[in-house]
This record gives sequence, C-alpha cells and structure tokens, in this order.
Amino acid sequence: MTDPRHAQPRAPLSEVPYVRQVKSYVLRAGRMGPGQARAYEEHGPRFLLNYVPGPFDATAAFGRSAPLIMEIGFGMGGATAHIAGVRPGDNFLCCEVHEPGVGALLKLVGEQGLENIRILRHDAVEVLDHMLGENSLDGVHIFFPDPWHKSRHHKRRLIQPAFASQLARHLKPGGYLHLATDWEPYAHQMLEVLSAEPLLQNTAEPGGNGFVPQPAYRPLTKFENRGLKLGHGVWDLVFRRA
Repeated sequence: MTDPRHAQPRAPLSEVPYVRQVKSYVLRAGRMGPGQARAYEEHGPRFLLNYVPGPFDATAAFGRSAPLIMEIGFGMGGATAHIAGVRPGDNFLCCEVHEPGVGALLKLVGEQGLENIRILRHDAVEVLDHMLGENSLDGVHIFFPDPWHKSRHHKRRLIQPAFASQLARHLKPGGYLHLATDWEPYAHQMLEVLSAEPLLQNTAEPGGNGFVPQPAYRPLTKFENRGLKLGHGVWDLVFRRA
C-alpha cells in the first residue's frame, strides 16, 4: 500500500524541508489507525498542502475567495471539523504536525463532506514566517496549547510576547485571535501577554476579568467536558487587531 504520508498533490512530505528552530509544537509519538491511513490516501491529495516558502495563494488553494482563518495545533480535529461545518463561509488553514491527528481530521473531512479546510503538516511559526504575509488573516484559533505546567518550562509556552506580536501583524485590521485553555495560570499569562500587545484589543466586557464566554462556534471537547464535570475551568480570550 502506498505510504499515506506521500499522498500529496505535489512533492511528498518526506521531501519537505524541516528546519529545527523555535517551534509551535512538541512532536508526539503516535500511530495511525487504518481509517486514518485510508483518509490520507483518499483525501490527502485534495486537502493536504505542502509547505513551500513563498506567498500563499489562498484563493487557488481553496478554489474560492473567502475569509481566511488559521488554526494552530488542532489535535485530533474534532473541534476543527465542527467549526468548519458551522461556518461554511470561511476558509480554514489548519497547521498540525501530529500525523495521527492529521489523519483523523482528513477522515472527518471525508465523512462530513467539508470543503473549506486545508491542512499543512508543518510548524505554524514557519508558515507564518515564510508563507503568510502580514495583514493576511481574518482570524487565528489556538485551542488548548501545551501549558508546560512546571515553572522551569514556562519559557516553552507558545503564547509569548514575540509570538503575540507576530500573530497580530498577520491579522487584518479587525481580525481576531481566539485562544482557549483549561490551565488557569496559563490563561492569566495569555491575558497578560495579549493585553500588552499594542496592536490587539480585548473584546471582553470592560471591568470584567478579561475573559469572554465561550463563543458559540467552539464546541466542547470530550476532554473539556470531562474536566468541567470535575469542576475544572476553561478560559476563552478573544482579541481583535486594532
């Protein structure tokens, strides 16, 4: 059987150059199930994009012109597929390096007949640096990034001032950044970092705690629902580009 990682419309993923610099992810081990492998073969040629440094033509990639939302780290893709389904008028450019997760989202894309998702199995930082221009995104989603619980690992957290500035510059004026976490200390760090970025404005109610109610388009994941039943909190932040 053809290696599903090579089911690409252009060059196989094995030929894509990976430069190990600052990353938006930690690569996890994992094996694809047969359904995910089939999804790679059946849907990869259409919905997987190659990382190619140079200007990204969203209209060509999606076959239409529509608001472009970038998702960074979609896990197993359940929330991504749901959001794409309830927002068919938007295009979703999704970055994830975890191969089983990519296979799982491709499987959902096929099962649900989604047309508005394209996937890059590459580091989102490099995609921002080398494919997407400033003022090019209508929105960015980052849901439940690794909180790096130990104090000595906090420097590895994705949401840092330099990255917040990078995201803000890539948003169009009026574009939004939506973050969610179930780790309260990280939620407050996110709030502090985003509040300090001059290009971003908090959409939370003035005088409140800085967080927003869960937007209707973001579904509860199984993990999140289990945590809520145990009394764990979830914090959503939505900032807009000034």
